[in-house]
Amino acid sequence: MSTLDKSTADTIARHLVMVGELLDDDPEAALAHAQAARTRSGRIAAIREAVGIAAYRCGDWAQALAELRAARRMGSKSTLLPLIADCERGVGRPERAIELARSPEAEALTGDDADELRIVVAGARADLGQLEQALALLSSPAPDPSKSGQTAARLFYVYAETLLALGRKDEALQWFLHSARADIDGVTDAEERIGELA
Repeated sequence: MSTLDKSTADTIARHLVMVGELLDDDPEAALAHAQAARTRSGRIAAIREAVGIAAYRCGDWAQALAELRAARRMGSKSTLLPLIADCERGVGRPERAIELARSPEAEALTGDDADELRIVVAGARADLGQLEQALALLSSPAPDPSKSGQTAARLFYVYAETLLALGRKDEALQWFLHSARADIDGVTDAEERIGELA
């Protein structure tokens, strides 16, 4: 933001702080702040990324996709590929999400970022009715039930859902249990699913 005058830079910074504060509880208000920042300077990758993430949280897949692609083109250092792939699913192009997962950028992902992309691509396979392929993707590498945190909880949950869709109820129940244990932030409804299946 060094190319901006101090007043504009301060205004943008205040909007971006509000995006961060509101994103979880009021994504629509966060999106309004992100858009206000973009109005003042749309040529900064971090601003476009903020608009994209807020639009994603609002379920506005088309806007999120456009903004995240722009941030990526502008050189954003964030790992945006899983979000971009999920937006492709959101706009009804699961094949495009699968294609993105075959890119060199996707192959370079590690840790939670790689797991996030696996979750998205497994969902894209499920969208296409390709449940066996979704399960194969989620199984390679095999999920580690000793992990915890949001990404692990979501990965175990999607794994359980896929097993359940394939009629493998007992295995699904085990992975819902792993998901509930890993879900220290309450991002899934794994405990409710356990109650339904038990």
